[in-house]
Amino acid sequence: MPRTLKRKLKTYQTSLGFYDQAVAAPSMKAALDAWGARSNLFHQGIAKETDDPDIVAATMASPGVVLRRPVGSDGPFTEHAKLPTDLAGGEGKTKSRSGTKKRPARRAAKSSRKIDDQDARKAAAAFAREEQRRDSARRKEEAARARRDKAVAAAQAALDKAKRDHQARVDEIDAERAVLDERAGAEDARWHKQRIKLEEAVRRARG
Repeated sequence: MPRTLKRKLKTYQTSLGFYDQAVAAPSMKAALDAWGARSNLFHQGIAKETDDPDIVAATMASPGVVLRRPVGSDGPFTEHAKLPTDLAGGEGKTKSRSGTKKRPARRAAKSSRKIDDQDARKAAAAFAREEQRRDSARRKEEAARARRDKAVAAAQAALDKAKRDHQARVDEIDAERAVLDERAGAEDARWHKQRIKLEEAVRRARG
């Protein structure tokens, strides 16, 4: 049984870009991993744990899956949220919303929707499956990258070897050319001497 099943899930919430985001996870670190955050949003005050019954119910129904809603809205969190319809007014709505506390009566009316132990175990199992799916996708991506790197390395090695072979042949041809040049020079010198002697003999014969 995966270790994750033994840990109780909590709901964490943050705001990134145009969306509020929420996820059911066993720890803050797991939530940050699910969000793909590169820094600790909790230490920065951007993320927090939430016990809002609506948000908790939504995330526990899809543990490990990041749910979103347009930033500044009060709508439900879903897996495929639309962009805010009024981006310009989003900041003002967010500030107004952050400064208003929920009415105790509404909160009390929905307190009966808290997840029981059996549902929590199911949610933890679902989170484990989602986490395994992400890990599997990450491993496949890493394996594909490794295959690409190996193919590039093999192609580069073949190119480097071909360059070395070509240079070796060029060097061999240059060496042979040097020998031929030396032989040609020696032949020119021999012929020059012989020609002088023969021409001198011709002049003497002519008297």
